[in-house]
Amino acid sequence: MKILIFTEGTILMHKNGMGLKREEIVKQVQDNIDLSLRDYGSYIPIGNAVSKVKAWNRQGAKIFYLTSRKAAKEIDDIKNVLLEYDFPVGELLVRKNGEEYKDVAEKIVPDILVEDDCESIGGEKEMTITFIKPEIKQKIKSIVIKEFGGIDNLPDKINEI
Repeated sequence: MKILIFTEGTILMHKNGMGLKREEIVKQVQDNIDLSLRDYGSYIPIGNAVSKVKAWNRQGAKIFYLTSRKAAKEIDDIKNVLLEYDFPVGELLVRKNGEEYKDVAEKIVPDILVEDDCESIGGEKEMTITFIKPEIKQKIKSIVIKEFGGIDNLPDKINEI
């Protein structure tokens, strides 16, 4: 079982979003003023994302992470945040050479794709699942959560997702 999890907005957020309501965090992103938005090395897990992903991993799920970052330093920052907060080991996937998110997802064809609804940046047209080829999409269970809402409410048992 392969689970692909989008990082920013789904399981990670900027540090200055801590303690705020989801709607306030979305507004921070839309306003684009908070400097912690671009300090990817200081990102923090959303809710109990670490324990949720660990639960899936303990059941044998191979975890893949998908980042929005393209610059090497920013990718390293996200990688380090995942390590720092003890997320299960998994490959951090990135877009290369003009790829879109769908291209990355289509390469690995995950059984489950967990991503947020991209509310702060335009919604469905920014999501990975939206543009995946129909013949591949039918093989993927798409789980869309509210941006910055966390994955805490998803089942611990992967066969219940």
